[in-house]
Amino acid sequence: MTALPSEVPVLPGWRTPVIAPSLVLAPGPVPISIYGDEVWSLAPLIANPSASRVAVDWTKFPDALREEMRLAAWMMINTALPASVLVGHPAWHSRLGPHGIYDTVRRWQPFAHWLTAQGVAGLGACTTDTFTAYAGHLTRRSGANRNEGMKELVALTRLWAFDAASAHPAGLVMPPWHQYGVDDYLPATPSPGRGENSREPIAPATIGPLLIWALRVVDDFADDILSAQAEQQRLTEKADQTVGTWESMGRLRAYLDQLVERGAPVPTRRHKGDHQISATYIAALVGCSPQQVNSHLRSQLREGFREYVRHLPGSCPLATPITGRVAGQPWTEAIDFTEVPLLMRHLSTACFIVLAYLTGMRPGEVLGLDSGCCPEAPSPGPHLIYGRVFKGVHDQDGNHHSAGQVREVPWVAIPPVVTAIRVLERIAPDGLLFDTAVHAIPRGRTPTGRAVGFERMGSRVEDFIAWASGLAVRLGRPHEVIPDDPFGALGVARFRRSLAWHIARRPGGLVALAIQYGHMRTAMSAGYAARGRGGIHELLDIETARATADTLTTLHDDLAAGTGISGPAARRAIHAAAQAPAFAGSIRTHRQARDILGNPALTVYDNPHSFLMCVYNRERALCHRLDATDAPSLNRCQPACANIARTDRHAHELVEHAATLEKQAASEAVPGPLADRLAQRADHLRELADRHHHTLIDSQEPPT
Repeated sequence: MTALPSEVPVLPGWRTPVIAPSLVLAPGPVPISIYGDEVWSLAPLIANPSASRVAVDWTKFPDALREEMRLAAWMMINTALPASVLVGHPAWHSRLGPHGIYDTVRRWQPFAHWLTAQGVAGLGACTTDTFTAYAGHLTRRSGANRNEGMKELVALTRLWAFDAASAHPAGLVMPPWHQYGVDDYLPATPSPGRGENSREPIAPATIGPLLIWALRVVDDFADDILSAQAEQQRLTEKADQTVGTWESMGRLRAYLDQLVERGAPVPTRRHKGDHQISATYIAALVGCSPQQVNSHLRSQLREGFREYVRHLPGSCPLATPITGRVAGQPWTEAIDFTEVPLLMRHLSTACFIVLAYLTGMRPGEVLGLDSGCCPEAPSPGPHLIYGRVFKGVHDQDGNHHSAGQVREVPWVAIPPVVTAIRVLERIAPDGLLFDTAVHAIPRGRTPTGRAVGFERMGSRVEDFIAWASGLAVRLGRPHEVIPDDPFGALGVARFRRSLAWHIARRPGGLVALAIQYGHMRTAMSAGYAARGRGGIHELLDIETARATADTLTTLHDDLAAGTGISGPAARRAIHAAAQAPAFAGSIRTHRQARDILGNPALTVYDNPHSFLMCVYNRERALCHRLDATDAPSLNRCQPACANIARTDRHAHELVEHAATLEKQAASEAVPGPLADRLAQRADHLRELADRHHHTLIDSQEPPT
């Protein structure tokens, strides 16, 4: 049996700490649970500021099995898995992180209820046949999800191991799959992939306007919102510090009487769908205490003042100036006293969107950033972000380390990212940039050391989308309404995948901000996140390989259907397309991506902006005159390049775009010189389309 920490008893008593003091990583407001508690908090084990705080609820377990499983869980928290259990399982860890512990115990719960339903009164009454029957039950319950079935079986293996290692074992037998393997107890069909490589990227139609609004809020609205927040805080403090007197009551009565005499609206706030008097705002305006406002209004309401307020609810405008503009007009007439907390939340959410999409960080890394993480850059030189990485961080024994570690290679920050960090530092000058207290409603003063969690930030992103879309409509910009994503809520984990997707597939486009990122994966490896731990280069390689595979698959299908192809690189494109069926739809790992990207015969990139395909050969590339790289710069395609190929689809798009330019040139609103240039460009595009049709080659001929 693995030795317990010296301060942990071999057999716990009712008041024994659930977590040994030497294992506590995050001492804080949550007390350490004792063994007899009905709910065990695992928060003291969680040092990742953005990770959820989980707890084991023993009231959800049947009475007959609760204490046996409670002891096994306590052993799992405080001791390492016996070395004998790890033999033959190199991927297992001797200790689980807090969320792994929670997930394991959670999987014991249905097993306990199933045993009770089968009439099994204790773990010692389980037999090998019992385990076999339960494995069959899991297969029927989870269908063909092999991954989930594997987790269930491993959880029961840990239950057996920690029961056997305890000072008072229940006598649970070894699960048969631990000795004979899991294949006979799991569905044969592999489960669909999970993780960031299998997440759907955010649709271009959604991420485009979302990023525009996020940048707009950070760049143009931040000063207005922060000034309003400071003014709201000043008014609140003024009202709270005012002592009510007969004179202040007189001022209040005079103020309200004047409103009624003029038929003017009364400053109110929305509460549960109703309008209520904004006592703090009124108190600050007239120089009385909020208590005087509430007490006076209670008497006034009996005299019908409530009905007056219901018919004439008013706003609580702040006197702060509005400097932010959208297409030359102010984005709002004034910021309301009661609106400030919500606008502050939208501002911090906009900062998160900018950071999550334009850095390539995982969401936990973004939420774990501290004030001062991006010091002023030397001149000349880029800004760098120093943060922590949490995924794949292990201690000296190979177990997950919840606190993470400082990233070996800092992130390179482009200007919009630096601006977002500077805004967050104004909101949270000390500690975590996304501290829960600082970004809560109402806003807290003292940082907690815990960041806004994934789920809460995900809901804030959805709220931001609704608010920004509403603002777009109010400002007469319906084209900037953010459409729903086809795959539902955006959450927080899809931004990183979306960045890689857009850079790989939208070079030169607005959404990818490809100018800042170097357009393709090789430039990314040199300047963007470099190639240190946790960088985005692996995900970007996967997306680039998938884009290449999709391009070749489409070309293969088009050629099979009789599509024509032309250009100096046409035969090389045909040869590459012939290999498409071998890897279509199979790219999920970095190794698979490297195999494709490292094959010079498969380097085919679609370039819709130039109406062509680049069959890249760096020795023939004109986009790199001074340096030879492993990928093209598609924003610098040259008409005479030997790497160009076009299909009938590209030729059709050339003609369509030429027609659009000719229509623009014919418009009376277009100046003469510009109209001439548009017409010349249209003629050139038509010539390219005609050249394609006159130089088509037979796709069935063998490549040379």
